[in-house]
Amino acid sequence: MTLPTPPAPPTAAALAATAPRREYWFNLPALRISARTARDAVRDRLLAWHVPKDTSCDAVLLVSEMTTNAVLHTDSIRVLCGITLTGNRRRLRIELHDEGRAPASLPVRVAGADEENGRGLLLVQQLADRWGSARSTRATGTVVWAEMTAGP
Repeated sequence: MTLPTPPAPPTAAALAATAPRREYWFNLPALRISARTARDAVRDRLLAWHVPKDTSCDAVLLVSEMTTNAVLHTDSIRVLCGITLTGNRRRLRIELHDEGRAPASLPVRVAGADEENGRGLLLVQQLADRWGSARSTRATGTVVWAEMTAGP
């Protein structure tokens, strides 16, 4: 009786493709001070996930701008923030969900030279590979999301 040949061990690429996604979700009160909490939480999580420092810095800025925008323009009492690192660890997705009743589309406003506000979504547009907004599937309002390359 011959025994079947055992399968070859999976390659590193095959293991990376099947690695689980990493997700981290947290709720924040819809207050301006929540942007700092979001920055700290995302920075700490990305450090634990060993995301490259330059990517982490950009992601922290993205989440700060997205959180600030969400809390300033929602009539909800909380926002839900989530970050997802795909199984191959090459894509990072940031999501901000609110419970507001605003339309899902977000206009990018051009701020005047003397204005202190109005550049947040322009920063998101510049830092993210892709971004957008839609009706939330996790809350009753809108989700604003951004995706970026997380590593080599």
